[in-house]
Amino acid sequence: IRDQQETVQCLAFVNDRISKQMIKFIAHVSKESIVDVQAEIVKAGEKIESCSKQDIELHVHQVWVVSASDPQLPLQIEDAARKVTEEDEGTFAKVNQDTRLDNRILDLRTPANQAIFRLEAGVCSLFREVLAKQGFVEIHTPKIISAASEGGANVFKVSYFKGSAYLAQSPQLYKQMAIAADFGKVFTVGGVFRAEDSNTHRHLTEFVGLDMEMAFKFHYHEVVDTIGNMFTQIFKGLRDRYQGEIATVNTQYPAEPFKFLDPPLRLEFPE
Repeated sequence: IRDQQETVQCLAFVNDRISKQMIKFIAHVSKESIVDVQAEIVKAGEKIESCSKQDIELHVHQVWVVSASDPQLPLQIEDAARKVTEEDEGTFAKVNQDTRLDNRILDLRTPANQAIFRLEAGVCSLFREVLAKQGFVEIHTPKIISAASEGGANVFKVSYFKGSAYLAQSPQLYKQMAIAADFGKVFTVGGVFRAEDSNTHRHLTEFVGLDMEMAFKFHYHEVVDTIGNMFTQIFKGLRDRYQGEIATVNTQYPAEPFKFLDPPLRLEFPE
């Protein structure tokens, strides 16, 4: 059974608590059904490679089906979660991108996707944490505005009652207003919209921006140092607090360990 990112092996066998009819009932529960299980936690005799909980297993006493899934699912989680390697190309069933997106609820149940969303949340949490400790104030800026906020980027025009409005391309103006208003240091996390067509599969039409703005007292290197330290602290936080999520993503999408410098590298102009 699976609960969010964690999986555990369950064993059901005929005994004084479980009848043959119960075993038959369990065997016919369709994949991805939501179940309640009453069981005894038992130390596993050997390491269970197929589950995230590898040293324990559940000996089932009772099973209830809370919500049964369709027996014919548009994709299987084991196929969507399979390790991506060139060697296995064509060997196993592959879930296409359009199938994943058309059935996103199922696709998001894979361990890697669960971990990716938690890592994304972790980046935002660490961004806020690092800057708040340095006296930054979080602000929330308008996303529907009366004029284009950046001349160099195309803008989405939307109907606004009897007139027109635009989706914000950047919180830059509002950050600068906050600095001029003597906030000193501010940051914001929010949606950014840019009507820029793309020739690649990476689109910037809508994304979550992590923005900061600060006044410096003596030299702009104060800003450079703050940004460099912020990235280092975020990377360290991901490394120290999210090892499990990173390992889960690497299980499906193998990659070299991410490396960074502490303190961060800063090249002076002559260099």
